[in-house]
Amino acid sequence: MKKSTSMWLSGLVLAGAFMASVVTAAAEPIKIAIANFGEHPQLNASIAGFKKALADNGFVEGKDVVYTESNTSFDASLVPQMIAKLQSDHPKLMYTITTPVSQIAKKALAGSGIPIVFSAVTDPVAAKLVPSWDAGDEGITGASDLQDIAAILTFTKKLLPNAKRIGVPYNPGEANDAALIEKVKAAAPAAGFELVPVGVDNVNDIQQRIASLAGKADVIYTPASNLLQPAITAVAAAARQAQIPIVNSDDAAVRSGVVPASFAVNYEQVGENAGRIAAKILKGGDPKTIAPSRPAYEDHAPLINKAVLKAFGADVPASLADCNCFTK
Repeated sequence: MKKSTSMWLSGLVLAGAFMASVVTAAAEPIKIAIANFGEHPQLNASIAGFKKALADNGFVEGKDVVYTESNTSFDASLVPQMIAKLQSDHPKLMYTITTPVSQIAKKALAGSGIPIVFSAVTDPVAAKLVPSWDAGDEGITGASDLQDIAAILTFTKKLLPNAKRIGVPYNPGEANDAALIEKVKAAAPAAGFELVPVGVDNVNDIQQRIASLAGKADVIYTPASNLLQPAITAVAAAARQAQIPIVNSDDAAVRSGVVPASFAVNYEQVGENAGRIAAKILKGGDPKTIAPSRPAYEDHAPLINKAVLKAFGADVPASLADCNCFTK
């Protein structure tokens, strides 16, 4: 009887230890890896929005989830190494920011069981991340930063009513940029513009390529390009010398007095869109059944710096005098 009681008590102790380990394991926060291309206000805002949306959906940082963040300072050659290092930590989900990072992550994590949620990807269909705008792919979906091209051109025409030719610098080697050029080409005639594209595949060529637009373009639109936005100061310097006003895809450059105007997507909102998708996946959703999101029209906003616009050889037209879209 004593031996039986002893065995029973031992069993209880073992069972208690097992249950304690299960509770401890259940209490461990979920690991989420964040693979960013580089430090940039837009991309950083998308991380902030992502975390906010997850917190709003019950995944509190430090309690329910922990994040491991990494970036390559916009060096594409280091992306595979970054993805491999993040993967080695066995995250429950990976958040990839920009098209190049997302494309490499999709190949690297195929079959790994680690779902990917992307953001700051202009056209995930053209980038072959998802098969269509109506569904995700195996283990991957996310949030696009696709801007409303027709709205951008409408604002640009209001800002510069006499402009007829719009120059668009782009990186031919980046899927985002190439897709955007096609969209501008399709929308330009209806807005009263002739498209003048100029390829830039190296930051060292920016001055020369932008200068080549002198006499050929009346305004420049700079897209959310991973090559051009980090070098927007160089783009603006060349455009200012040629006296061609810029409408940028990022309002931070307007606030800092680098470019005259922007019509921009709110990247924190893009991150929030991605975060809501991540929350669905963490709660059991299949990425393949979740369509990629894109910003609504109201997620865009114009911004004008009057002094900088004047320095680029233009003034604010009467039609925008009361737009409530000026920097201080």
